[in-house]
Amino acid sequence: LANQLAAHRDFDPADVDEVAAFWGAPNIARQAGLKAVDQFEAVHDGRVKALWIIGTNPAVSLPDTTRVQEALERCPLVVVSDCIAETETTRFADVLLPAQGWGEKDGTVTNSERRVSRQRRLLEPVGAAMPDWWIVCEVASRLGFGDAFAYSNPAEIFREHAALANGGSRQLDLGRLRELSDSAYNALAPIQWGGPSCFSSGQFSTPDGRARFVPIAAHVPVQQPEPAYPLILNTGRLRDRWHT
Repeated sequence: LANQLAAHRDFDPADVDEVAAFWGAPNIARQAGLKAVDQFEAVHDGRVKALWIIGTNPAVSLPDTTRVQEALERCPLVVVSDCIAETETTRFADVLLPAQGWGEKDGTVTNSERRVSRQRRLLEPVGAAMPDWWIVCEVASRLGFGDAFAYSNPAEIFREHAALANGGSRQLDLGRLRELSDSAYNALAPIQWGGPSCFSSGQFSTPDGRARFVPIAAHVPVQQPEPAYPLILNTGRLRDRWHT
């Protein structure tokens, strides 16, 4: 995410320094990047000149699709990694990389109740399709950063994630899995970090352990229903359209 570092670390000085030291990366980003909508505005006006789109279809899923497609048309370099060759986004690609589909991938997934589960391959990959992590490593190697991306399997990446996830001060604590062997990783049963109920002790992840409630002000729509037009149009987001 644009507003987080690896392992859901924030952009506060302590987290930035810890991640930089962990990776041996003194030039690490020290502030949040552009979010998706803002990023495509930056592409549209020329501030961003290269995009690498992995496993998504922003030409359909983002708001104002006409402007998004204009941005993709203007971008000097568009790289797309996808398991589908022809989408609304891949037609703008200067480089199209064949990625694996959901049933071809091997790794872990985390659901909304904080449960980490092994995702095991169901089907052998078709053709030249490769996993996303392998594609990233190969590109990094060709850019001269191979030593920093010398992963050989998903278990190595998971161990790094577990090691970086916590120094003992966060709810997200996977530290006990940092030394997981390849065989233990392959046999990993679902685990729920933070326990069945986070914050059941009454302590929250704040300096004083107390919860923070943020007051908000409601913004009433400028245009209100009236007798001639007694309707409100509420736009939503469909699962299969967003995850396209």
